[in-house]
Amino acid sequence: MTSILRFPRTAALAVAVAAALSGCAKHQQAASPAADQSSPPVALIDGAPVPRRDFDVYLQSATQGRPAADVTAEQKSQVLDELINMQVVADKALKDGLDKDPEVAGRLDIFRLRVLADAESQKFLKGKEPTDAELHAEYDQAVAAMDKTEYHARHILVADKDKATALIKKIKGGAKFEDVAKAESTDGSKANGGDLGWFTAGRMVKPFSDAVKGLKKGEMTSEPVQTQFGWHIIKLEDTREVTPPPFDSVKAQLTNRVMQKKLQAFIDDLKKNAKIEKKL
Repeated sequence: MTSILRFPRTAALAVAVAAALSGCAKHQQAASPAADQSSPPVALIDGAPVPRRDFDVYLQSATQGRPAADVTAEQKSQVLDELINMQVVADKALKDGLDKDPEVAGRLDIFRLRVLADAESQKFLKGKEPTDAELHAEYDQAVAAMDKTEYHARHILVADKDKATALIKKIKGGAKFEDVAKAESTDGSKANGGDLGWFTAGRMVKPFSDAVKGLKKGEMTSEPVQTQFGWHIIKLEDTREVTPPPFDSVKAQLTNRVMQKKLQAFIDDLKKNAKIEKKL
């Protein structure tokens, strides 16, 4: 039967790892923690319980956080089948000693770190939602740092400087920039006569953006401009001022940025108090 649930790959992997780290160990060992015995297991595999806690975690992942009350009995049955499938395969992996394989062991360690780090991060951030003052301060800082000008430009990209220099001479001799771009440019914009549309300087590599900033409307670079992509001939078509987005329209992004900064400060503080020795 085709599954009617959408299983997020990363979530399923995390739960699979959790099963390998905890559930499988319980299958290898006879005992289970007392907390797992507070409610009946959702299944038994060779007499060993599949804890309801593991099922509840996997159900949350498989249904993308939907309340359990909104999940049908058929869907819960499918989730249980998925969990059992993982458990029996993981049990076999343990019997085959795959948990001792260096790559597998390393992947298990990393997934465990991710789960623990995420849990601690969520614990730290709980109750630390930004105030309006913090959000407005973040907004003002973002607006101050943003590019205030957008540029509309065309370019011709070729592989060597001599070719670019020859094309500049050709354009100065009367050839249309757009026609030369269509005939000679190696960039995907050639079909549009080299038109790059509107962009801010920050979207372009520095040598390109510096050259654009130095041009006046209608001007073309007198010398080829080199970047990691090749040699460019650039023509500035127009400029316009950028209007910052309204505060309310970016409030969600601002909230994320402030929360991320708080978390990063927390991490930095933990690192300051830890003795870290890099061996690479």
